[in-house]
Amino acid sequence: MAPATKSSRMTYRFLGNSGLLVSKLSLGSWMEVSDKYTAEAWYEMMKLAFENGVSFFDNAEAYGGGLAEKNIGYAIRKGVAEGTWSRKDLVITTKIFFGALDFTSKAGPNAQGLSRKHIIEGTKAALKRLDQEYVDVLFCHRPEPFTPIEETVRAMNYVIDQGWAFYWGTSMWTAAQISEACEITDRLGVRPIVEQPIYSVLDRNKVEFEYVDLYKKYNLGFTTWSPLAYGALTGKYSGGTPEGSRMENPMFKAISPEFAARVEKADKLKPVAQKLGISLAELALAWCVSNENVSTVMIGAKTPAQLEQNLKALEAVEKITLEVKAEIDALVPYCRFLRILRMRALS
Repeated sequence: MAPATKSSRMTYRFLGNSGLLVSKLSLGSWMEVSDKYTAEAWYEMMKLAFENGVSFFDNAEAYGGGLAEKNIGYAIRKGVAEGTWSRKDLVITTKIFFGALDFTSKAGPNAQGLSRKHIIEGTKAALKRLDQEYVDVLFCHRPEPFTPIEETVRAMNYVIDQGWAFYWGTSMWTAAQISEACEITDRLGVRPIVEQPIYSVLDRNKVEFEYVDLYKKYNLGFTTWSPLAYGALTGKYSGGTPEGSRMENPMFKAISPEFAARVEKADKLKPVAQKLGISLAELALAWCVSNENVSTVMIGAKTPAQLEQNLKALEAVEKITLEVKAEIDALVPYCRFLRILRMRALS
């Protein structure tokens, strides 16, 4: 049996309409692959997170071209062998859609997407890389414009029936797509219990507007990502792009083309953080956790020190009062996108 964790701060929430409890902060494995990204390094990060109460560890077939799954699989096995945890202590997820090749490699026509073929073959391949019999939650990493949702639903239910996953969910789907999937599963099987959207002070439309009806109708859970808005809410970019930071990478520049403008917005929140006696990053993370519709907020880190700093955000959640939220709203106004307004009208 694994020893008790050191954390007295971590508390847990149910993952949507299920009996599965997950830590309010979780650790994601999407990192830039480098010579520092080793299985041993990942084990130390995962161990540190676990000792601070984190139970939820997120992954995807696409991360590092499958390397992230291999590393987390190694970490799981080493932790079990050393008595750090048992497999039952952990909630392990992975995501299917992009395939396990890096984005510059040429893939076969069925090596991506949400067809029955790729979901089943991709899941079996992911479990092989993890060297595990199952994952707790399997996500559809993106919506698929070509495969009928019914085919995807049937395939995900097949995966659950085989015992390869206990639950399934979606990531970055529209409210209409999630509703359609739920309606189909009411006839055919197990509903998705969770969606994985982007969510931060600077990215609020999906969680705070588009998905609102889904909370009420389906009690859908949310595992949110990029709470620091690709680093804009860390404060370290205020004076420009530091050498060696992720925003020197062309991929991240493409993902967030208006990054400089977002940093300017984020900097307006620094006085709020200073008044509360916390860092800008802690303010941003605590703000996300304070939303009770969010099951878990996924964090990432390059170093153990960075991870420890992010985990400190739990201590600041009680400081995020309604007055503080109103102050944040005044400094960084929340503007709903017209596209999302139209989308919600159709859902």
